[in-house]
Amino acid sequence: MRFLIGLMMLLGLASAAAAASTLTVEGVVSPAWMERSGARVPLAVGMQLNDRDRIVTGPGARALLRMAEGSAVKLGENAALVVDNLADKLSADAVRLVTASLDVVRGAFRFTTGIFGRHAAGRDVKVRISTVTAGIRGTDLWGKSDDQRDLVCLIEGSISVSHAQTGEFTMAEPLSFLVAPRQEKPLPVAGVDPKQLKQWSTETEIQAGSGGARRGGRHQVTVSVSADQKTALAAYHALRAAGYPAAVRPLKKDDGSVEYRVAVLNLATQQGAAATVGKLRALGMAAAAVSR
Repeated sequence: MRFLIGLMMLLGLASAAAAASTLTVEGVVSPAWMERSGARVPLAVGMQLNDRDRIVTGPGARALLRMAEGSAVKLGENAALVVDNLADKLSADAVRLVTASLDVVRGAFRFTTGIFGRHAAGRDVKVRISTVTAGIRGTDLWGKSDDQRDLVCLIEGSISVSHAQTGEFTMAEPLSFLVAPRQEKPLPVAGVDPKQLKQWSTETEIQAGSGGARRGGRHQVTVSVSADQKTALAAYHALRAAGYPAAVRPLKKDDGSVEYRVAVLNLATQQGAAATVGKLRALGMAAAAVSR
């Protein structure tokens, strides 16, 4: 009996771990936050997302998320995304299946495959962009929700689309898009001009030199250097409240004293670190500087 209980507990833990690793933060241009169970913390590379987590980005921000089978989820500035039904599991016939429900509350969004390599797994991903729901199986999709309309652009592949006023239908023509004005029937699906698509795509991409943090990023910005722990903690909390994932590093000096350094880590490039300095100084953190 004890063995069975222990086994069930282990299986439960394994299932929770699999769900938690379904969607992982790979890149961030701050300010951005993750909201979970009433708490709000800065979004940081390496975070694993859980069901009902909410991702929020601020002005000029971006977020890059990786699904377990290699797909990418991208968010633009001033966006909000709620995730649910995250799972990486084996079906009854031992086929790996990665699932997710992605609710784009506002802002620009992109789901694209092959960014992080391909894995032997199926996917069952549903994206809701306010009034429009799209079922995805191996495709490239861009969308946006704002106060005036919801927009879905199919770049390649196919999606099943559902709207309260049109029912369900399939979009399978590459470079086609659907516009659903607020409180109105969606407009007919139309082709998108490549120049327009390029402009839309920039809204969800982490641009070079924008201050993006990535896994393995070697650059950092120091905001505070102090021998006083309270001063360091004040800078740490101010950074986090502003949507930047701060770190405090106590360093022991030759004379035995301790110096506390508060910094933003994992920035991908020197140019991006310099851009982050500018953002932080604009927030009143005058001591912000690129450091090693």
